[in-house]
Parts: sequence; structure tokens; C-alpha cells
Amino acid sequence: MTVVEFRVLGELDVVEDGAQIQLGGVTRRAVLGYLLLHNNQVVPASQLREALWSGDYPPTARKIVQNAVSGIRRVLAEHERPAQTTLLTQPPGYLLRVDPDAVDLMLFRRLVRIAADELASGAAEHARVRFRQALGLWRGRPLADLAENGILWSELTAIEDERLNAYENCFDAELASGRHREITPELEILTVAVPTRETFCKQYMLALYRSGRQADALKAFQRTRGALVEHLGIEPGLELQRLYQMILRQDPGLEFLSPSQPSGPWRHIAAG
Repeated sequence: MTVVEFRVLGELDVVEDGAQIQLGGVTRRAVLGYLLLHNNQVVPASQLREALWSGDYPPTARKIVQNAVSGIRRVLAEHERPAQTTLLTQPPGYLLRVDPDAVDLMLFRRLVRIAADELASGAAEHARVRFRQALGLWRGRPLADLAENGILWSELTAIEDERLNAYENCFDAELASGRHREITPELEILTVAVPTRETFCKQYMLALYRSGRQADALKAFQRTRGALVEHLGIEPGLELQRLYQMILRQDPGLEFLSPSQPSGPWRHIAAG
């Protein structure tokens, strides 16, 4: 039995047993991409047209979508034996029925849910590995090729935010596992890429401090403070300010404690 995978966490790819399947032009790819974001749900035809043309519909919009759907069906029929993915016409629109684990986005979400449960139960090392497995599914911006063609769906922004949330939880698990030195390079990149996201700054400061880099941790706070003031006109939140003060006075509660040791006042940072 052939295995067909659908990848949206990066450029849109459909892969059969490791080989890329040719999908056709931008419209067909956009229709498939949008249906994959809403897989196993009925997508109204009007919603699909709005996603493709943002209200500026060509006179033949309905026919263009119908042709794209027909083309996708042909591609699926040629490659899945037996067919596991079906694209149905179901009023008021279309339903792409697919195994969720065949779509990298759905697999990512499932792994993140499992990892979050593991972290909440105190299994930080298992959670860390699972979060890394989930994040490893990403190859770039979601549906990056469609975005390059001017498609800017709100769903794509929300999915990007899911990725950042997963990183935050992953770093909590890494900190709880004592891997503060290992994660400082990634956190340095992310605090530059999203400078107003205070959780990344908090994690970066703690990782630096636990790595013996108190001065760098204090500088990280100042950079984030400057970004918050410049871009949002606000000061850092109370939790971030409190961490700054604790680092200034070298509070022993910031030191890494193995799970067998009693928790200090900032132990919750490393546990989410």
C-alpha cells in the first residue's frame, strides 16, 4: 500500500513513499492548501473563493475552483492505492477526508498535546523529546510557496503562533531537564526574531544565568525592555522585572534543581 503525506509546514508538498507528487499550478495548490488547513471539515465554496480572491472574484471563479477540485481528485486517484484520502463535494462546499497523521500540521498538533501533558505531569525529559519531534516537522513558513504568491490567510499567522507556543513549552521542558547551556543559541535567535515576546526573554535570561553568564542575562533584559518600549510603548511585565531583580541579587532560587531536590521560588519557570 502506498503512503501519501501532505506537508504544509513549509512549502506545500504531497509526497508518496518519499517521492514528490506534481500538483499543478498555483490555483490548484492553493485550493488543496486551504482544504488541508481545514481537513475533515466541510469548507463552503464561498469561503474557498474568498480565500483565493479576497472578494475580487473573476467571472469564472466558480468554474476555476471546480476545475481545481477535479484536478486534485485526479492526482489523488493516480497515487493512492487503495485511496485513503478523498475530496468530496458536500453542500455547501467541499470536504477533504484524510488521515490526520498524514498531514504534518495535524501530526504536529497531536505531538504537542502529548508533550504538554507529559510536561504537566513532571516528565520533562520525555516532553522535551516529544516537543523536538513536533518542531522537527517544520521546514519553513507554513505554505511558504503560496505566501510568496501573495496568499496571506489568517490561518497561517495562527499556525506560526502555534509554533512559537510549542517552542516556549519546549524550552520549559529543556530548562526543567537541566539543558540551559544547550538552548541558549536558539533562544538568542528567537529573542532577536520576536523581540517583544517576553517568555522567550525570560527563558533566555534564566538559561544564561544558569550557564554562569549573569551580565549577558541582564543585557538580554535591557534589549527586550527597549523593544517593548519602542514597538509597543510598554514596560516589561512584572514577572520579567522580578526575574531581572532576582538575577541582580543572585537569588539562589534561580539555580537549577534536579527533580529530586526541593523547589525554589523560581522553580516554576522551568516547569512552565
